[in-house]
Amino acid sequence: QVQLVESGGGLVQAGGSLRLSCAASGRTFSNGAVGWFRQAPGKEREFVVAIRWSSGTTYYADSVKGRFTISRDNAKNTVYLQMNSLKPEDTAVYYCAARDRPLTSLLAGYDYWGQGTQVTVSS
Repeated sequence: QVQLVESGGGLVQAGGSLRLSCAASGRTFSNGAVGWFRQAPGKEREFVVAIRWSSGTTYYADSVKGRFTISRDNAKNTVYLQMNSLKPEDTAVYYCAARDRPLTSLLAGYDYWGQGTQVTVSS
């Protein structure tokens, strides 16, 4: 059984920081990737950032580049999303996604999804 569990969401003032965690169980994704997506009310889900597990290669959406940092802990099979300089427009439910296929693009191909964690940034 594969399970992804996000945690770390909450309410923060604009300019503040949060760190999200995505703990994976059931399998490792050493040949694949783990990413973060978000969905605000009334909007479609959008890509935020992803990391290729084996190499550490990352790709960030322009909207978060320079503010968010993704990292991984192989021993814990966990991925983190450090979010700094948060803006109200970052408010969304953040989802962790993973795949075990070595696809070239980090933007798609995710097979497993977490339940999401709410991030709310007040102005």
